Amino acid sequence: MSKIVVALGGNALGDTPETQLENARIAAKSLAPLVIAGHSLVVCHGNGPQVGIIKLAFDTASEAGAVPAMPFPECSAMSQGYIGYHLQHAIDEEIEREGGRGIPVITMLTQTIVDENDPAFDDPTKPIGSYYDEETAKRLAAENGHVYKEDAGRGWRRVVASPKPIDIYETISLRALFYAREVIIAGGGGGIPIVKREHGYEGVDAVIDKDFAAAKIAELVEADYFIILTAVDKVAINFNTPAQQDLSLITCAQAREFIEQGQFAPGSMLPKVQAAMSFIEATPQGHAIITSLEMAKDALDGKTGTQIVN
Repeated sequence: MSKIVVALGGNALGDTPETQLENARIAAKSLAPLVIAGHSLVVCHGNGPQVGIIKLAFDTASEAGAVPAMPFPECSAMSQGYIGYHLQHAIDEEIEREGGRGIPVITMLTQTIVDENDPAFDDPTKPIGSYYDEETAKRLAAENGHVYKEDAGRGWRRVVASPKPIDIYETISLRALFYAREVIIAGGGGGIPIVKREHGYEGVDAVIDKDFAAAKIAELVEADYFIILTAVDKVAINFNTPAQQDLSLITCAQAREFIEQGQFAPGSMLPKVQAAMSFIEATPQGHAIITSLEMAKDALDGKTGTQIVN
């Protein structure tokens, strides 16, 4: 049987605890059949709405003097915990419902190692936390040294870097659990970003793209398949135009040409294609597939999805 790493978007899980739990159950219906079929599985998830909600709650309460301010790495850890809790229960219940027995499901708090000299730290772009008016944002920037930028006409928000992952701190544990056929929920929100210091590692304020983090995990555990689940069954060029063309199979060279043509939207399909390419280039014997949540098993069986190859 195959070793599979799946990347599941945070937006697909919703932005309230109730919606998230329900959507986790929907995701579990697509993921459990992979486990029942005998495959080893790691599930990586985004945390885009969730970590922002946590940060906003602490910011608001802190400004009111009710609680201390909460650093961003800790907010990321909290989001991993509660999203993992929902996914873990949902997948476990679905496996039991489908007749699977004795297959453990575990959530692993995951730290992602990044380079403190990554150029992304010189140009932070990922908005987090509360909205402010321009005057307040500039005052806060002067007080705390953080960077604030105007966000699509809705106000000013703090922005942090989005560095590339270079390693996963828990790789040894991930490999051990993976080969023991435990279902692992890991790399939540791209993982908690950490950098190497003289006497260990330290968390930093950053957001790691979950698809790149999932690709790195897939590489490190030597996965056979890296599957990115999104809103569409296949990657397309000329998307949402009369000339739209769905792609079933593309090479990394073709993908680069499409990227140069601007075929894939930044912040949407572009990082997914790039993450799939990074896995294939690091693991030439592996398979990278992009498809929708509902089509995960069909894509694995070659019935749909876009496969990216060398």
